[in-house]
Amino acid sequence: MVLKLIAGAGILYAAYCGLIFLAQRPVMFPRYIIQTPSRPDFSDTSDEVVWIPTGFGSVESWFVKPQTGTPPLPVMIVAHGNGELIDDNLAEARFMADRGIGVLLVEYPGYGRSPGRPCLESISKTFTTAYDLIAKRPDVDASRVVFFGRSLGGGAVCELSRHRPSAAMILMGTFTDTRFFVKRYLAPAGLTRDPFENREAVSVYPNPVLIIHGLRDEVIPWRHGKRLYEASPNAEMVSYDCGHNDFPVAYREDIVDFLNRHILQTASSERLRGE
Repeated sequence: MVLKLIAGAGILYAAYCGLIFLAQRPVMFPRYIIQTPSRPDFSDTSDEVVWIPTGFGSVESWFVKPQTGTPPLPVMIVAHGNGELIDDNLAEARFMADRGIGVLLVEYPGYGRSPGRPCLESISKTFTTAYDLIAKRPDVDASRVVFFGRSLGGGAVCELSRHRPSAAMILMGTFTDTRFFVKRYLAPAGLTRDPFENREAVSVYPNPVLIIHGLRDEVIPWRHGKRLYEASPNAEMVSYDCGHNDFPVAYREDIVDFLNRHILQTASSERLRGE
């Protein structure tokens, strides 16, 4: 009887683990194949829609250009959170563009108006191709490309840092790796399908890193940001008394200060402060 109970429990646990394995991507990428709003009208702006060619189709990105400054100018490549679209980050991008830095908002495969299926491999392919397209533009200073990732986007830009150089990296509300999601549900870490290894990436990243994290983050606990900070030889960390999705707008000034100190020349720094 005992052996039968143990065997039955083993079968149930194996089935449970199989469910965890299959359910990971729908949970990690909840905006996949969901109806999205129409693209904003850029006809009265200098912003561009840039399509990123991949083997699974062309993925949408938006290049939000600074209105001041002499090219070539610095550029921030942005990867958003898993429940967002590039549409949700346009105001943030224009805030940075108003301060002299271009912003490339890159969509995930299968999100918004883009084909494909989101996973580590397809996201890595999209972002490396996007980097190559933006870095070769004559109006972009390839020596001053910055990576910014929020939440899941931190995984996207940490993966990008393994394949392409950048002058600095900013991680906001980001995890050490995605295995902790699987372990949270009492399943073996080896079942992780898309193991974004952020702590390993920052440990070998040679340039400045800014870690921003909420002390009360209910999705990705603050200790993840702390461990990323401790793993990096060049990191600084700013913590806010907030959760995962309620950062005060003051975090923008942390980014501005970081860029002023590490990326931008004096003249560009003046523009960033709006002076």
